[in-house]
Amino acid sequence: MSSPRAVFSVLASRFANGTALSRPFTTPKQSSRCLNHISSQTSSTRTALQHRPMATSSPSKLKRDPLPLEGVTVVSLEHAIAAPFCTRQLADMGARVIKIERPGVGDFARAYDTRVNGMASHFVWANRSKESLALDLKKPRDFEVLKKLLTKSDVLVQNLAPGATERLGLGYNTLKDTHPSLIVCDISGYGSDGPYRDKKAYDLLVQSEAGFLSVTGNGPNLAKAGISIADISAGMYAYSNILAAVIKRGKTGKGSRIDISMLESMVEWMNFPLYYTYNGAPGLARSGAAHASIYPYGPFETGGDGSVMLGVQNEREWTNLCRTVLGDEALAKDPRFVSNTLRVKNRDELKEIISKQFAKFSAEEVLKKLDSASIANANVNEMQGVWDHPQLRARGRWTDIDTPSGTIPALIPPGFASVEASRMDRVPELGEHNDAIFEELGVKP
Repeated sequence: MSSPRAVFSVLASRFANGTALSRPFTTPKQSSRCLNHISSQTSSTRTALQHRPMATSSPSKLKRDPLPLEGVTVVSLEHAIAAPFCTRQLADMGARVIKIERPGVGDFARAYDTRVNGMASHFVWANRSKESLALDLKKPRDFEVLKKLLTKSDVLVQNLAPGATERLGLGYNTLKDTHPSLIVCDISGYGSDGPYRDKKAYDLLVQSEAGFLSVTGNGPNLAKAGISIADISAGMYAYSNILAAVIKRGKTGKGSRIDISMLESMVEWMNFPLYYTYNGAPGLARSGAAHASIYPYGPFETGGDGSVMLGVQNEREWTNLCRTVLGDEALAKDPRFVSNTLRVKNRDELKEIISKQFAKFSAEEVLKKLDSASIANANVNEMQGVWDHPQLRARGRWTDIDTPSGTIPALIPPGFASVEASRMDRVPELGEHNDAIFEELGVKP
């Protein structure tokens, strides 16, 4: 049986020989930017973002080995987070991603905020390494451009409003006869059938439907996730399913349809609290930033420099915490705290004891004590602490990418050994690649 690497190598070779579009287009202006990007960064570009870390890995356009998805062309009718995050990861793997946007407006995530040198933080994060093609699909000429593009593509991704692609004649059932090798990935709130199929879905609404809000917050107060977790989960499942579909097509020669539901993606991640309530059992109590069913496991205030996070997972660690950190070995045998179940039940009393002891020390001193006792711990970082995180810097996980507003830092994708092992190209301007793609397709602008 062929290995996944071998399958990808065969696919990449076949696509590079004509199945897919030839290559991402680079204009003379972009080429100049690329050369500047590869060269050492000047002091002016290093101050482009107020709180940016210095890059710890030099960006490079020179790849020693082909990337896994080189030669694969992805067309995406996308906006917001779920589909763009999916396709950005495909681009990280080397795929050519052509992002279809509305002329004059583009992906509405472009206007979410202006925090990154005038650009939106969500858009910058989810759209590097893509080509932007501005098309009005209600105009026959532009629609024909898209149809011609699909004949040369391998994957179509979309997260438009429910039913939109079917109304445009771009649904899988319409495309499969004329594009038998095309992989179509539809991302929606609730899936393509069922009573919720036409229901509008935004990230927070799906968090709520999936029961996520029932396990977050504190006491009676609900709290949403601080990131777009429902969008991200759907994007991750779309990404992994597309990779599987590419491998499958390498074996069968046939395309397929992928139906990704944000609700189902979130419910998969909710399986622990779901099983915790199996057969009608009561659910977890909302416990803020602390763990609902393990204690002590959460944040504790210190005598200075903020809070620390610690986690005790077993009785050995509990004894070490009492003896080495709290200086009270007898506490480990206190009848109120001799098991995790009792510590959870009496968490308020235990928190008071721990906090009283921690108040004598700074956060740094508490963390050192926890380390000496082999108790798992962490800083309670805000965003600046993450920008400056010593572990990310030591492992060389930051590089620089180009944008229409200048150079900015970007995290090398998790799992990629170095910047050379991934594709981390420019964030596009709206319609930046129209002329080049029109020329390739033989269409007059």
